[in-house]
Formats: sequence, C-alpha cells, structure tokens
Amino acid sequence: MRITRVLGAALVLLGVAAGPAVAADAPTEAGTSFRTATEIEQGQEATASGSAGDYLYWSFPADSGSRPTVRATVGLPQAHAAETWQLDVYDGLRRRQACQYGAQTRTAARDASSVELACTLRTVRGWSEPWADDPLPGTYYVRLTVVDLTATDLGLPVSATVEVSAKDIGGSAAVDGSLAQPLVPGIAVQPEESEEGSSSSAVLSAIEPEDGWSSGWWSDRWVWTAAGGALAALAGIGGYALTRGSGRPQGA
Repeated sequence: MRITRVLGAALVLLGVAAGPAVAADAPTEAGTSFRTATEIEQGQEATASGSAGDYLYWSFPADSGSRPTVRATVGLPQAHAAETWQLDVYDGLRRRQACQYGAQTRTAARDASSVELACTLRTVRGWSEPWADDPLPGTYYVRLTVVDLTATDLGLPVSATVEVSAKDIGGSAAVDGSLAQPLVPGIAVQPEESEEGSSSSAVLSAIEPEDGWSSGWWSDRWVWTAAGGALAALAGIGGYALTRGSGRPQGA
C-alpha cells in the first residue's frame, strides 16, 4: 500500500508539472501576413490579441481525404458599434477557398461581447486539373479581420481564438492521382557550404499531418474494392457449380 501511495503521489506531481508545459505549447499570437502566419496543428486551440483593423494569420496542414473546419471566436471590447468580421481560408498557392458551409462573415451587434465564425472547406483532393480550384494537400492559411466598422472603433483591443479540426471522408473522396509534393511554401532560406562554395536552399514549413503527408493513402475504398472482388469470385464459382450441376443427365 505504501508503494502504491508513493507512486500515486509521484504521478500527481508529474501531472501538475506537465500541465503548464502542455498549455504553453498552444500559440498565443498570430502573424500579420502569409509569410509570418503562426503555425498550428489540427485540434490545437490558438489565441491572439490584437486591435480592430489588424489582419491576423495562422497556418495549418491538411492532407488528401480530409475536410477541414476552421472556427474562430473574436472577443470584443465592452463598448463598440456594430462591426462585421470575416474568416478567410487560403490554400498553399494562396488561392482563396470557398466555404462549403459555415458562417464565414458575421456582424456583431452593438456592445456584443463576442462574435463566432466558421468555415468548412471542401474535401481535400489528392490531385486536380491545373485549371481547377480544388483544395489540394499542403499548407492552408487562415485570415481573420474586421471588414466593416466605424472610425471610432478602429484600433480598439480585441482577442481571438482559432481552432482547426478535420473529418476523414474516406474512399468516397479518393481520386486516381496524387501530387508529387504537397503545396508547402518555403518559409526561410538556409545557407549551405560545399566544396564548390556557398549556396542556399529553401526550408519548408515545419507543420505536417500527424502521420506525415499522404497518410490517408489507405481508405475504405480499398476495402470495398477487395470485398467486391471477393464477391465477384464467389458469384463466379457459384454460377459455375450451378451450370455444371444442371448439365448433368438425370439419374447419373
């Protein structure tokens, strides 16, 4: 019993010590442009403080077969006039992506304490035609800003909370093709030394899905394909057996 109590106390102390470290991992600021966007993981809640009129940017990874949803809550000052906020999502090529559903733009009533926004994208495809505007695997950017407010409210302090989640659509969204590389822009240039002299190479963004890119290559499409093949084989064997049995002479 004494050993159990000691272990229990140690686990409690370990949990208390680990608690602040986990909380500290959540981003507490936002970027001011695409290049300085704060990187966040799916399922991670990010917070930031700013002023009405600022552009706040975050970025997150999205792989093929997933349907990302971005939710944002803007905390407003105690006294303000009616103002309209908007949540935009861009892909790795900085193409603005349409929201399949969700309140992307909302107007906060006078003196409202907060306003909530949401945007659910279309399912990310593994491959697409060059002229199409389909969501593709790679980095996605979130931009949050006010689009309509009075001059007296410009610059008032606001707070923002952003969270990204994704639903795995599965084999119904699978396509015959994939990108050679995800659309992940370079975020810096790193110098390299070699025998021929110094050179530089682009450093890609550090964020990626938990299981790596193209982690969704296995889907229920493979299961249904295998099951369909097995059923077709069984049907062929059954048909052959019935045909052979019906062809035998009676009394044989």
